[in-house]
Amino acid sequence: MKEKTIRKKKKRLIFRAAMLTVMIGLVVFALVANGKDDQVAVAKGEEAPDFQLKKFGTEETVRLSDLKGQGVMLNFWATYCGPCKDEMPYMEELYDEYKEKGVEILAVNLDSTELVVENFVNEYNLSFPILQDKKGQVMDLYNIGPIPSTLFINPEGDIEEQVIGPLTLEKLEGYLQEISPEE
Repeated sequence: MKEKTIRKKKKRLIFRAAMLTVMIGLVVFALVANGKDDQVAVAKGEEAPDFQLKKFGTEETVRLSDLKGQGVMLNFWATYCGPCKDEMPYMEELYDEYKEKGVEILAVNLDSTELVVENFVNEYNLSFPILQDKKGQVMDLYNIGPIPSTLFINPEGDIEEQVIGPLTLEKLEGYLQEISPEE
């Protein structure tokens, strides 16, 4: 009889410990999830948060608010990202045409090694502005997760569209047309 009571107490203790562990896990999850709500999450139709970043290879900076009145394509990428490499030639192909139509393409690089970025820019012969976000401040400001991620901002400064993943040439051109001030 004593053994049965001991087994019951052990089972009860294990059950209580398991329930306590689950409860602690839920509290930790709630705290972490609540902390993430403090981040600025951007959504379609909202004003794009302003930022200022240095252009790669220069001392010149670009401030988003200085581009009001133009459409802006804001692409987050890195040299190690295969899908990012796939869409770069499309961005280069359309850059001059849409620059003339009042659309600026800004590629926000998330790499920390300048030599790697320089080699990439030279290999792909990129002429559009590459901005450096070494510390990830703008990535965090826009709550960017997977890359490539691209935001299309209309001339009024509002987010027209957000695309996660690589863009085809056709889709890219369609989005650029949507944010062109001349359309």
